[in-house]
Amino acid sequence: MANLTKDNIAKKRKLLNKRRRIKFFRFVFMVILLGLAAIAVLFIGVSAYNIGSHFVNEFQTMYQGYNDRKTARQGNPNPRFDGYTNILIMGVDEGAADGEESLPNADTILLLSFSNETGRSRIISIPRNTWVTLGGGAGGGAGRIGNMYRMGGANMMVRQVSNLLNISIHQYIIIDMRTFADLINVLGGLDIYVEEDMDYDDPESGLSIHLQQGYQHLDGEEAQKYLRFRGEKLGDVGRVQRQQKFIKALYEKVLQLETIPKLPAIADIFQHRMETSAELFDSAHLANVLRKMSSDPPTTTMLPGIEDDEGIWEPNYAQIDAKINELFPDSQQ
Repeated sequence: MANLTKDNIAKKRKLLNKRRRIKFFRFVFMVILLGLAAIAVLFIGVSAYNIGSHFVNEFQTMYQGYNDRKTARQGNPNPRFDGYTNILIMGVDEGAADGEESLPNADTILLLSFSNETGRSRIISIPRNTWVTLGGGAGGGAGRIGNMYRMGGANMMVRQVSNLLNISIHQYIIIDMRTFADLINVLGGLDIYVEEDMDYDDPESGLSIHLQQGYQHLDGEEAQKYLRFRGEKLGDVGRVQRQQKFIKALYEKVLQLETIPKLPAIADIFQHRMETSAELFDSAHLANVLRKMSSDPPTTTMLPGIEDDEGIWEPNYAQIDAKINELFPDSQQ
């Protein structure tokens, strides 16, 4: 009987020791698991931190590059015009031969401005023969503003127009004649009244214009000829007036419902065939501006000045200042 009791006690001790060992191994196993989990969390955290730091650094580098490019183009923006988005639109020609290169000039120069709050727009047309001094001051040379594009590209044009009008220019768009014609064709052409018979031939530049007076439906090629024609009566004044009339008709065309199915094709032209200063960081602001775009036609005006006997457009700076204050009433100090 005593032996049986000793055996039972021994069995119970073995069972208890076994349970203790199991609990111990479970504890050790849990400690190992928790350690591995802690290491994994630490590894993931460090990796996420490194990735995040790399992303932040890349983002900061991209944004700094964007700011550097914007500063090189705009200089220091005038806070007077923070309530507007001012876009310089340049239509460039095929260029004049210079050695082996064909360097384009700015054939059409427009300042398109949107009110950020109301979406109302205004357009200032600048004759290509407007006489300006380089850098906007004396001692730096002078010339026709349309020729400045071939001298210094878009950035020089932005600075020249900004100095001429004494306003901030936030973005620019450059479009060549072929792309412009294709854009008009995508829109289905434009109805316009041709003010006079237009007949002009320039075999050297390959330009041949023959349009009859009266209401016409112009395709892309005819539209650019209508805009480029320079009649004998009014010269560049008449040319600018036609540009302004055409821009208003184009504005109304773009806002029509029939344009909606053509938006992907229009967007493709803007993305792949036009040069613009707009970048990723500008997209939200520009989308908001376009969303608010008013259905009212833009207010159009021509740069105040006078044309001399040689076809040079001499700016009247006092009248320019008055016109800018009139067009941008919220920007007056």
